[in-house]
Amino acid sequence: MPRATLRRACRALATVTTLTLAATACGGTTKDDVKNEAAPRAAAGKADPDAALKKDLTVAFLPKQVNNPYFTVADKGGEKALKELGSTYKETGPNSATDTSGQVSYVNTLTQQQVDAIAVSAQDPGSLCTALKQARKNGIKVVTYDSDTGPACRDAFVSQASAEDLGRTQVQLLAKQLDHKGEIAILSAAQTATNQNTWIDFMKDELKDPKYKDMKLVKTVYGNDDPQASFQQTQGLLQEHPELAGIISPTTVGIKAAAQYLSGSKYKGKVALTGLGTPNDMREYVTNGTVDAFELWDPARLGALAAHTAVALKSGRITGKEGETFKAGALGTFTVGEDGVVNLGKPTVFDKRNIDDFDF
Repeated sequence: MPRATLRRACRALATVTTLTLAATACGGTTKDDVKNEAAPRAAAGKADPDAALKKDLTVAFLPKQVNNPYFTVADKGGEKALKELGSTYKETGPNSATDTSGQVSYVNTLTQQQVDAIAVSAQDPGSLCTALKQARKNGIKVVTYDSDTGPACRDAFVSQASAEDLGRTQVQLLAKQLDHKGEIAILSAAQTATNQNTWIDFMKDELKDPKYKDMKLVKTVYGNDDPQASFQQTQGLLQEHPELAGIISPTTVGIKAAAQYLSGSKYKGKVALTGLGTPNDMREYVTNGTVDAFELWDPARLGALAAHTAVALKSGRITGKEGETFKAGALGTFTVGEDGVVNLGKPTVFDKRNIDDFDF
């Protein structure tokens, strides 16, 4: 697939890439999971990058599920950033990740409370849209983070990382471990998972670079984000390809299941494994030498960037229009992309040196 086509796919994916709960993070969002609002966003006025940064704002974080380790880390990052910015943080939300209608009532309540901004990780992108539009009509700035709605329903979306970065860096990470040599395979989630397929397209495009001439992708298999199925797919890969040198699994369920199989097999330390995983899932396998390194975004930085984006919007420094730039404290300077998407940046690599610094 040409790079230009992949980038278009990446932009299309921005509204559907989602990290679900710790057990199924990065598993896969299908096209049917998102009901995008096609209508353009309402005009938000002109940005003034030199506008005074407002203080004493109230920014509410509405995660998919409160008390979930991933969102606890993300929202604590937002809380810390808001404290540094002189504003007030609050968190509210459902106790269940499957309570898709519950988020609507929380948005309505926050609208009635007249908070200044809402940072929300959408459980059901379509069902939230009407409530978020009403919040915006009441002057509330809406930032989505981790999981988006349609562009018409919010002012900006803070994305974990671009699809291109996620796809290419996983190949780069494995190639480094293999000294750019050997047969490799991919253990994905479902065949219909839009984000997984987009990442894999970028992986394949990355492998076209001459520096990977001694690496060969021999097979892509699907574990459907089921631990047992992913475990069995890993076993099958090694039986079918006894010379396999490495596996990429861009799903937290898949990489953990693959690590479990490798850890108890003769392939431990001989077959490299990387992909997208959470530190808490993978710590055991990094410690015992099954996995050298894997990656994911840092949820604390994601939450902090959501907070900075909300305050920048409320202060008028940005409106969510493509090309606008703003400073986000120690995180650096960010540029708003197409459809109001702000990318956090390249994913974080976890290995023995830093894995104990994270708890999610």
